Amino acid sequence: MFADIENNKFIKKPSTVSIISFPFNGGQSHPGVELGPKELIGLGLVDQLKEMGYGIAETSGVVDTESLKPTVVAKGLNTNNTEWVSAACKELSSRVEAECRKGFLPVTLGGDHSLAIGTLNGSLKVFGDKLRVLWVDAHADINPLNETASGNLHGCPLALVCGIDKSPFFDWIKEHLGFDKLVYIGLRDVDLPEQKVIKKHNIKAFTMYHIDKYGISKVFDMAMDYINPNRDLPVHMSFDVDSMDPSVIPATGTPVRGGMTFREGHFLCEAMAETGCLVAMDLAEVNPLLGDKEAQFKTIDIGCSLVRSALGETLL
Repeated sequence: MFADIENNKFIKKPSTVSIISFPFNGGQSHPGVELGPKELIGLGLVDQLKEMGYGIAETSGVVDTESLKPTVVAKGLNTNNTEWVSAACKELSSRVEAECRKGFLPVTLGGDHSLAIGTLNGSLKVFGDKLRVLWVDAHADINPLNETASGNLHGCPLALVCGIDKSPFFDWIKEHLGFDKLVYIGLRDVDLPEQKVIKKHNIKAFTMYHIDKYGISKVFDMAMDYINPNRDLPVHMSFDVDSMDPSVIPATGTPVRGGMTFREGHFLCEAMAETGCLVAMDLAEVNPLLGDKEAQFKTIDIGCSLVRSALGETLL
């Protein structure tokens, strides 16, 4: 297995990855996504990263999300499992922050995409205004909490991270991401409230139309030119597997036809590794209970492959 792991500008040498398992399904309605981390690790992800030359931190581990589930649930809220998502993501934030401060590269395995409330908050605490975010997803996940139709918080993390919403249940979020420090790649299912937010705040977004028109290489370059033109700033990549087409990644909760191909998804991760700027990564929405056995294995296997590519696996 070939890998280029020494070009990262921000990770302490020798290069160490912190695998953080976040077995959590409270941000959406499909059971099974909480099993994603166990299955990804069970298929050999940790050993694969070791073969690439990475050290693996033993300090991050598994977030015990079940123990953080409240016994009494607040009524009258527009969002589901609000207190549970908040408690779990607050704990996750502290894990990511701790690993970043050590100079390690935290890779958070989800779990649904509400996890980004915690992961982005954790990296923001360390890298502050320098942090840039590459959000790879079919969905914008920036629904205001009082406007989300489903009530599922996996569709709202960026509303909280960017400070659009300041819910009392998330009063622990003190740091906010500037709209000009965020870029989307892969959008193809955006709710009306999200469209309004993106246009109002002039958030840079590359949809599947742009990938079709320019190609994934050009789109990645344009995205980086916008948030990180000199390739000298830390980047947190939050990767939802539903950014890829369901024919490639079938075992995920909110699939949308017309997504990235196998190679487009991997090129994006490979190009991110090539910048040497990756300081944290999320892999969200792998659901090992959806589809048949072949679909489940395919999704988990490709999930591992995407992580390896983002961390520098090369063909030669």
